[in-house]
Amino acid sequence: MTASGRIELMAPAGNFESLQAALDNGCDSVYFGVEQLNMRARATVNFVLDDLPEIARRCQEHNVRTYLTLNTIIYDHDLSIVKTLLTKAKEAGITAVIASDQAVIMSAKTMGLEVHISTQLNVTNIETVKFYALFADTIVLSRELSLRQVKKIAADIEKEQIKGPSGNLVEIEIFGHGALCMAVSGKCYLSLHSHNASANRGACKQNCRKKYSVIDQESGFEIEVDNEYLMSPKDLCTLDFLDQVIDSGIKVLKIEGRGRAADYVATVIKTYREAIDAYYEGTFTKDKIDIGMEALATVYNRGFWSGYYLGQKLGEWSDNPGSSATQKKVYIGKGMHYFQKASIAEFKIEAYDVKKGDKILITGPSTGAQELVIEDMMVNDLPLEKATKGDSCTLKVPFRIRLSDKMYKIVEN
Repeated sequence: MTASGRIELMAPAGNFESLQAALDNGCDSVYFGVEQLNMRARATVNFVLDDLPEIARRCQEHNVRTYLTLNTIIYDHDLSIVKTLLTKAKEAGITAVIASDQAVIMSAKTMGLEVHISTQLNVTNIETVKFYALFADTIVLSRELSLRQVKKIAADIEKEQIKGPSGNLVEIEIFGHGALCMAVSGKCYLSLHSHNASANRGACKQNCRKKYSVIDQESGFEIEVDNEYLMSPKDLCTLDFLDQVIDSGIKVLKIEGRGRAADYVATVIKTYREAIDAYYEGTFTKDKIDIGMEALATVYNRGFWSGYYLGQKLGEWSDNPGSSATQKKVYIGKGMHYFQKASIAEFKIEAYDVKKGDKILITGPSTGAQELVIEDMMVNDLPLEKATKGDSCTLKVPFRIRLSDKMYKIVEN
């Protein structure tokens, strides 16, 4: 929980762009993977060991906590890597490690690193909480619990004064938004059987997101189903009942999405930041929820449902293999120069055209994800309304851009 007593909003970070987007939009903590021993080892461009000091530095500047995810299955040949990762994390000042394997948990505890228990351990009752409280200060509950069950566990922690190694009451964390897996808390073996790539080693091949038919092997009859995407659940969204989530007694709300782009992180974190603040300020209204839901729909999603929290029956499946986002981004060009005194950015147009009045997104490792509308522009040093492939385009930008930055046009889907 934050110093203000409000629940902690935890953001995903798969790279420096997403990290900066999370920081710029009001997260209280970030979680990230380094190298290969995390559950998104192949899903995104992970950080490397040498990035740890910079991650810690940026987050400390914003008073944001940092959590290293080291939550895959660990084999003997991984143990030296685990110790190296934990040692470097400790040296860099990383706040805590999210772990599921007992080897990681014990190594971190021995080093004096704060431990958070991953959802991979399927904590579903108070007695299991008591056990892991011997090692951890924060416990991520199983994704399959209802809010009623979550509330009971949180109340029992308070009632029985269950404390972690820090001497503080154990904090409960749950997932609040993002992709859901058909398997119990993500522990799936489909891609291991089909591709020899274990999801439990961060190498999921997304078998469940594909289109399937159900055929009776005896008769050859194809059973009619409402949806060919039989194993691909819609994305979790708790925004429309966030008041109930906070009232359950949780301390940390985690946003899924280490494999998502920086604009996804920016939009989702901004939306939940505003909603959490509105709840505590007494302004969490239906109108604000509707505005927030519209914003969430603009970025990557498979449709939304409430997961298991409200006790609804199963069957909330996505109906297409990709995103149902109402907007998409189209690559336009790359940053070339920034004239700081005039706040003017120069871009080289490399793909589609861009014109006055377009809504654009600029992303980069230091820039994060920034959106703006083009009010005026110069094209090859002339005041024109439109720039096309090959042109040099300059426009007013109220933040510094870098050579590595990319410009996208935001268009309706």
